[in-house]
Amino acid sequence: MKVKVLTSQELEKEFLHKIVNRWKQTESKIFNAVQKIITDVRNEGDSALIRYTREFDDANFGHSKLKVSNEDVQKAYSKLRKREIEALKRAAESITRFHGKQIEKEWFFETSDGVIVGQTTRSLSSVGVYAPGGKATYPSSVLMCTIPAKVAGVERVAVCSPPSLSGDVHPAIFVAADIGGATEIYRVGGAQAIAALAYGTETIPKVDKIIGPGNVYVTATKLLVRWDVAIDLPAGPTEIVIIADETADPLIIASDLLAQAEHDANALAILLTTSKDLALKVEKEVKSLLKSTARRENAQSCIEKNSFIIVVKDLDEAVYYANQFAPEHLEILTKKPRRIFGKIRNAGAIFLGRYSPVAFGDYAAGIDHVLPTGGFARTFSGLSVRDFVKTVSFLECSEEGCLNLKEVAVTLAKLEGLDGHVKSISMREGKIK
Repeated sequence: MKVKVLTSQELEKEFLHKIVNRWKQTESKIFNAVQKIITDVRNEGDSALIRYTREFDDANFGHSKLKVSNEDVQKAYSKLRKREIEALKRAAESITRFHGKQIEKEWFFETSDGVIVGQTTRSLSSVGVYAPGGKATYPSSVLMCTIPAKVAGVERVAVCSPPSLSGDVHPAIFVAADIGGATEIYRVGGAQAIAALAYGTETIPKVDKIIGPGNVYVTATKLLVRWDVAIDLPAGPTEIVIIADETADPLIIASDLLAQAEHDANALAILLTTSKDLALKVEKEVKSLLKSTARRENAQSCIEKNSFIIVVKDLDEAVYYANQFAPEHLEILTKKPRRIFGKIRNAGAIFLGRYSPVAFGDYAAGIDHVLPTGGFARTFSGLSVRDFVKTVSFLECSEEGCLNLKEVAVTLAKLEGLDGHVKSISMREGKIK
């Protein structure tokens, strides 16, 4: 296995365009593949869900298995160790506290005498949460999606997760959904799950918004259905970029790169360093650690295809490339991380210093790990309570306020030739005593 160690000049020449435009390189073929699934689910409902579940998940599946019962959820608790349930509950507490700080309170003020303007928030009525599954289980993602929804006040939270070969979902998904406040759970995944949440089937009612991470097929489906249902953000295969200077520990860097590489063969793992000596040490550590990595096939494929160790001339150049890449996760392992932190514009989440691994953000710290990938961190934020509410502006005028606004509003309405607006305003003047 070869780890690519490059200079910034070699990066520019061969790989920069590919990394910066990583999402665009796969979108056309994936969009074509999922469009048929969307159409079939819209036309056939549950029958299409069952057919595609059998085809893609090899699950022995029937109509009665689609919706998870309350009894199934309670049985799931008995299948987990006590410390696993406690860990999920402790993580849920941290996530709840962090997202509780994001709640926007109603505000208002007087712009002129008698004119009060303000803004309040209202939660969405329903959301669909996609919980990735298959070869790995991610109950943490269920907590990260359901909890901010419930903190925001969403009444209906539906969770969809793909079944295994046995036709069931890992019990940790059920337990996490229950702890997170989900109101319903379904055994269905992939593009077909997104289509079901977007348009509804006999068993799965449609939702107002779909959230949650997934593979490139899930992400492509979310982008296609966004004209009919709101979505959160493009969250595909995981990514990490690390900025490091000569003070960084090569073993920590290698382990953090592999921690993301083990998720998915299509993950992205990049080190930007000012030290060639560190670069070579990290390369050696990656090769060594890979031998004992449990999900070695995924990790090795990622390292070979989508991993780069780039030697830059200085930290400013590292910052430049990091902002170009706009990664999901950015670690800063330098002597003074805060100095770099202030220069980063594009990243889903930033982790400062050697004791702040991405893995803490994934599980226990409380920050949300549903983050934009594929370069979308240039324009998207990570998941938050704000994704589950909408703001509503309001206006309240007294008689005095009505008179204060009249002249400006009538003048502008006449300028635009909207006589009805003029009359709407003027008639109120006559009602004022």
